Amino acid sequence: MKVLKNILRFYINSSIHVALSCFALVQITFHVFHIPYNEAMALFVFFGTIVGYNFVKYDALVRVKKKIVRKQLKIIAVLSFISFLLVGYYFFHLKQITQIVSVGILAITALYTLPFFPNRRNARNWAGVKIYIVSLCWVGATLVLPLINAEIPFTSDFFIKCIQRFILVFVLILVFEIIDLANDDPHLKTVPQMIGVKKTKLLGFLLLIPFWFLEIFISTFNYHDAVINLVMVIMLMLFIYFANTNRSKYYTSFWVEAVPILWWLMVVFL
Repeated sequence: MKVLKNILRFYINSSIHVALSCFALVQITFHVFHIPYNEAMALFVFFGTIVGYNFVKYDALVRVKKKIVRKQLKIIAVLSFISFLLVGYYFFHLKQITQIVSVGILAITALYTLPFFPNRRNARNWAGVKIYIVSLCWVGATLVLPLINAEIPFTSDFFIKCIQRFILVFVLILVFEIIDLANDDPHLKTVPQMIGVKKTKLLGFLLLIPFWFLEIFISTFNYHDAVINLVMVIMLMLFIYFANTNRSKYYTSFWVEAVPILWWLMVVFL
């Protein structure tokens, strides 16, 4: 049991789980826009997520706080380095315009982590900004990049899907912010800190209404995907409803982050 718990902890702490969620969203994008599977694009996002998230999570821990690097963190560092090399490999298999846009997303990630401006904190600590930056990065990596690389024109379907994807990630982060409310720095001004837990949950519920109804307006609308999206909405509402500060960290770091993976599995097998 202890071995399994250590494997699960490493799986989550090394960002493999969140990377798999991003990979799943890329697969959803391929499905919705009828794009043939592109290994370079999908794995670029997967390994890029591992590098990006581990950089965000552990940069300050090692570089600023000078914490002792334990064995698991050393293994995560090795995994991140290998992932970085693979990101470089798959980067050169992408279209030039995709490479340019991906560099822009990388720049936003760096801004989120590193204090570029004198006497200013990094964007991660800017009051009320974190949730928007993370949501935009996910939309960019899992939706915009695959479409650009496949040379799909930006039609109304593209903008509808961007709004839906932004809402999805925004709502997922709301659940994280509710769980982390007791530990978050008050200066972050997260949504629950600003409006309270009850109103945050209500906001999450309300956002899921346009998330589902926007599906009706896409040109490739079909009942199969609409039903799966409805199941997604119900699942998310349950996660929001039962979210509280007493929940285990696995409630968000495993179960909530697994929502895109479950969505992809439903699309494939149902």
